Amino acid sequence: MLSKVYSSGVIGIDGFEVTVECSAWDRLPKFELVGLPDTAVKEAKNRVRCAAENSGFAFPPIDIMINLAPADVKKEGSAFDLAIICSIMQCDRIIPSDYDFSDKCFIGELSLSGEVRPIGGVLPMVVSAKKSGRREVFVPFDNAGEAAVVDGITVYGVKTLRQLINHIRGEEPISPIRFDASKFDLSSHAGGVDFADVRGQYKAKRALEIAAAGGHNILMIGPPGAGKSMLAKRLSTILPDMTFDEAVETTKIHSVTGTLRTNLVTERPFRSPHHTVSVAGLVGGGAMPRPGEISLSNNGVLFLDELPEFTKSVTESLRQPLEDGVVTVTRAAAKVTYPATFMLVCAMNPCRCGYYGDPQRQCTCTPASIAKYLERVSGPLLDRIDIEIELPSVSYNEISGKTAPGEPSAEIRKRVNAARAFTDSRLERGGDKTGVLNARMSTELLRKYCTPDKEGTELMREAFETLGLSARGHDRVLRVARTIADLDGLDQINAEHISEAIMYRTLDRKYWRR
Repeated sequence: MLSKVYSSGVIGIDGFEVTVECSAWDRLPKFELVGLPDTAVKEAKNRVRCAAENSGFAFPPIDIMINLAPADVKKEGSAFDLAIICSIMQCDRIIPSDYDFSDKCFIGELSLSGEVRPIGGVLPMVVSAKKSGRREVFVPFDNAGEAAVVDGITVYGVKTLRQLINHIRGEEPISPIRFDASKFDLSSHAGGVDFADVRGQYKAKRALEIAAAGGHNILMIGPPGAGKSMLAKRLSTILPDMTFDEAVETTKIHSVTGTLRTNLVTERPFRSPHHTVSVAGLVGGGAMPRPGEISLSNNGVLFLDELPEFTKSVTESLRQPLEDGVVTVTRAAAKVTYPATFMLVCAMNPCRCGYYGDPQRQCTCTPASIAKYLERVSGPLLDRIDIEIELPSVSYNEISGKTAPGEPSAEIRKRVNAARAFTDSRLERGGDKTGVLNARMSTELLRKYCTPDKEGTELMREAFETLGLSARGHDRVLRVARTIADLDGLDQINAEHISEAIMYRTLDRKYWRR
């Protein structure tokens, strides 16, 4: 007898349909599994046998051949267990031979006791099942809330193999899981931290507000204890609310990597890898490529603290993703493209001791060691950073709380949301697609929306010649100026906006003599 059941696998963060075909013959017992399975898939032979017997079903003593189609795509993981056991049971008529599996998809791992265990990557698998025309999907109960995020498909959460078979045979129907959008607040932000906690550093706060409004990359330089890390950790509290599409895309990435803690990611990610991270850890990699830190920070913030301490190969690997918004990882087994639209936030000391240029403490580094330290940050990477800001040491009055408290994140976020709304309005009035951040404007949009007035043009020309800006640096100044104008609610970029944007590009000359 031949049985056909549908399941799903994952390549990168995208699911693909897998057809589990079972052919059984009444002859000497044998169990073969083909279709480019990895070790975890091959071990399903033992898992499904024990799960069936411990659930009260006699495993058939027959010759079984399982094929996972398409046969030329490598299958990974344990998500095919449910589909495999269902196909075998239909061949053995434990499941009626006329039961229609054509509109159903089965995803889940079986334990030896017959329990259905949660797995990673359920969301992209269910999305794939829907695209393939399946109307019902059976997933582990612990993954059901995540799967129910996908609209237009009925999701059943399965706890045990016995429960699933009873449902299929119509003995104990399982109630479908519904997605309750009211339980997910996309306007929620990280609790416990707020910009009001930061004393002083008003210029840095202004720079971070501009960065949040336009999605710009930012570098903060200052002595130890100036508040660089403190400010960076609060940046996500002033970023705009996530859209539902952004939440789903972010959830898919965290689902595949096994870092998903809720059914839907509702807060923008904040990732802060240690400076010992490898290139594969940052960009992604492995025999079957997995997402790295830059993809886990997609739609959020990637914070590199103590930037010069990262190896050169790691920091240079950021150059292409910063330009393209995606990262492609190529290995012998597969070539995978992951989204990488993130804000890069870097922090560093001006020298190894941390006090070069500080008016209050003397630097103990030699000129040669300072130059060597700063050279660890390459020119091409600096060229991809829109805003550079210097943080001075905090004064006693500021740190003791004798000055006025800082502005709360909620108030800053209102201005950021208003600026992004103005950006979308400007694009819509110009007949262009909305949702494009100023930091990622194409050359065509740059020429259309970032032309300063006469005074601003002259100031830009003078800065280009004086500061020796590259073509990329020139465009990045214009993009930052565009964001400042959006914060002011103005269509026209003027000299004041250009002047402030140029101010955020002057540290190249002070520290790197560029």
